[in-house]
Amino acid sequence: MDLSGLQEIRRQKADHLRDNGTDPYPTRAARTHTAEQAVARFNEIEANLAESGHDTETITIVGRIVSRRHQGKTIFAHLRDGTGEIQLYLRRDDLGDERFESFLKHYDLGDFAQVSGQLFRTRMGEVSLHVSDYTMLAKALNAPPEKWHGLTDTEQRYRQRYVDLLSNAEVRRVFTLRTRAITAFRNFLDQRGYLEVETPTLQPLYGGAAARPFTTYHNSLDQTYYLRIADELYLKRLLVGGFERVYEITKDFRNEGIDRYHSPEFTMLEFYEAYADYRSMTEMVESMIAEVTTEVLGEPRLTFQGQEIDLKPPWPRVTLREAILEWSGVDYVAYPDQPGLLAAARAAGADIASDTVWPRIVDELLKQFVRPYLIQPIFLIDYPVALSPLAKRKPDDPTHVERFQPYIAGGEIGNAFTELNDPLDQLTRLQEQQRDRAAGDEEAMPIDADYVNALMYGMPPTGGVGIGIDRFVMLLTDQPNIRDVMLFPAMRNLVETHVGAEESGEFVASE
Repeated sequence: MDLSGLQEIRRQKADHLRDNGTDPYPTRAARTHTAEQAVARFNEIEANLAESGHDTETITIVGRIVSRRHQGKTIFAHLRDGTGEIQLYLRRDDLGDERFESFLKHYDLGDFAQVSGQLFRTRMGEVSLHVSDYTMLAKALNAPPEKWHGLTDTEQRYRQRYVDLLSNAEVRRVFTLRTRAITAFRNFLDQRGYLEVETPTLQPLYGGAAARPFTTYHNSLDQTYYLRIADELYLKRLLVGGFERVYEITKDFRNEGIDRYHSPEFTMLEFYEAYADYRSMTEMVESMIAEVTTEVLGEPRLTFQGQEIDLKPPWPRVTLREAILEWSGVDYVAYPDQPGLLAAARAAGADIASDTVWPRIVDELLKQFVRPYLIQPIFLIDYPVALSPLAKRKPDDPTHVERFQPYIAGGEIGNAFTELNDPLDQLTRLQEQQRDRAAGDEEAMPIDADYVNALMYGMPPTGGVGIGIDRFVMLLTDQPNIRDVMLFPAMRNLVETHVGAEESGEFVASE
């Protein structure tokens, strides 16, 4: 690897440390306090300190050097760890000329250091560490970005998330909130007696959603496998086997386009409950979303792209037919054949290809006319059978199924059914999917004979829900693009990549 000029300078500094008996990449650290703990300790004992104002105990902190300022015989710097920052105060008279000069010459912004000393408060009122000793923990050969308020190139932020994280406190906050949200989902379900399970990522047959799969090949088994597009069919097999409440938080993969709401790899929460239906699951979902939001943000409200969203239950329930009719003027029930519905949709202003099958036309009417206006939380319920091959028919309307989708801020965040448990009806629906595939619908589901066989052993009445974790985190953190809430989103390879950033200035702390 060819190093840039600045990388080479930093490498030479690492060599100098090594030549003088200091390993620039030592095996161990000896931290006694985090930055947060150090500041808290001083605030607690400050009133009882002697006249000098210094703590009597020597402590050791570790972290990354994020700022440095040299003034004659004094160096001020800031050290950042996972809990925050603390100021360092180094004096030539305390360290001696050699040690003072070594820090000045060989320690750069971005380096990880271990620093020992006593706490005190400066005349400017900042709790600081009066340094008596220091050592290198990891010499950074790449200089950090110019400013601590982050990278400005969006694509570079996604490609080099590690740089984005080290330079942008807001980005770190987003992913901290993401983890807290996932934990809150788990707690919600665990407290209600759900069992967390794991189902296969590599599947001999994909299913559970309308999507194209990623295909791979297992050499030992001499067999084609697919990355799962959903875990639904395996989770429902577990209900056949006797479990009554199960959930999984997992990665799914769909070989589809990328936009602000879609990524080929994404995180889903799916949960299934025996003896429930879509009505009880709507109540559960609105309670879950409100409780998780409260756990993460402190209240069941959020702001997304300037829009105030109130998540307190109950949410309105509106049928899909009513919503499409209100916003587009098209009553899809009046057009049971593809040519008629296509003509009506185009007359209303929809942009739909001529070979689009009937259920996809309904879905396009929803996407193009209805979804952008669903700002406050709402459930769209009761979908056509042809659009929902895994959901149970409504007893009073066999052309529609018991299905709902929650919408917030113009985006769909989930999907749910009263699950179809009639094996012969399920087989018929899957066969209809094959006719749609033959008509050009590449996302139609294949026939999973083993799943139909499982249903033949009997599955109890069941309610099932899928929640898109990434889309929900977008709402929680007010991020406009799904890639903003994924640590390492899928990106097209570059022809050339540059290793490291050129050092262009000092860090400026901005937290």
